[in-house]
Amino acid sequence: MKRLVVAILALYLTVSPVFALQLDMSIDEEIRKNYNPSKLEQQNLPPLPKTATPTKTVTTQPKTTTSTTTTQTQTSAPPKTIPTVVEPAKKKVDKNLPGSELVEDDFTAIKIKKGTKFRLKSNNLVSDYLKEGSKVTFTSVAPVYQRYVTIPAGTVFTATVTDSHLPQITGNGGLVVLTIDKVQFKGRTYNAYGKVTKANHKNIFLNNIKGKRGYWKGVSDQIDKGEAFYQKTRKTSKKLADNPVGVIISPIPTIVGVVTYVVNFAGSPIFSIGHKGGRVSIPAGSEFEIKLKEDIYLTL
Repeated sequence: MKRLVVAILALYLTVSPVFALQLDMSIDEEIRKNYNPSKLEQQNLPPLPKTATPTKTVTTQPKTTTSTTTTQTQTSAPPKTIPTVVEPAKKKVDKNLPGSELVEDDFTAIKIKKGTKFRLKSNNLVSDYLKEGSKVTFTSVAPVYQRYVTIPAGTVFTATVTDSHLPQITGNGGLVVLTIDKVQFKGRTYNAYGKVTKANHKNIFLNNIKGKRGYWKGVSDQIDKGEAFYQKTRKTSKKLADNPVGVIISPIPTIVGVVTYVVNFAGSPIFSIGHKGGRVSIPAGSEFEIKLKEDIYLTL
């Protein structure tokens, strides 16, 4: 029985490989019918890229021979290169401040806000005789406190005359217009822009320092002249009335005085056209007040 089982297993093992071999052979025959096995790889696959064959560099090492020993000197390896570190460029901050000549990166710039007022005294005569472009200097008489900075008393301001004229026959008074354009602080001069708000304790409007307008004063003067003449004629008529001879003509001076008064009163607006206005003359040492119209940037 054992021999029979062994024979069957041996037969099975012998037959199975033969069957598999015949199946593989049939597949090969189908491939050979449709393709040429010798050219299959060349026809369907792209050629391999050509690569350059690396060449080896052989360095010869010089030998030095002595009578006793032979030493071999090798060339030293090239030093390692240290990578250079490129520092990023530092960006400069644009510090071109408005109304200032500061162009460097100055991070200590302090702003004096527009609207700040200063009490000053004049160092020169302020008069309507000053020509356009003339300079007038002022010195502060009281400190001004701002955030981070104090503008001490004694700070010098410079003003430029931007307009001026003498009294006019139309009744206008003299005129002086001052514009603050410079300020000195800790040895440096800075641009400024300010106007005068008070001059000699009087309020100044629109930055115009004006003399008194003479037109209405001329009108008043003409009326006063007519009234004064009328009073004189009244006195004359009274004296004539006390005299028996002069009583007849005593009304005549009064009539002339009334007519003169009426003419002066009615014609005063016309007669006053040629009356000149008042002069502008403010002596040195007078007190002024100025007000900044733009910010000022100072450095500490």
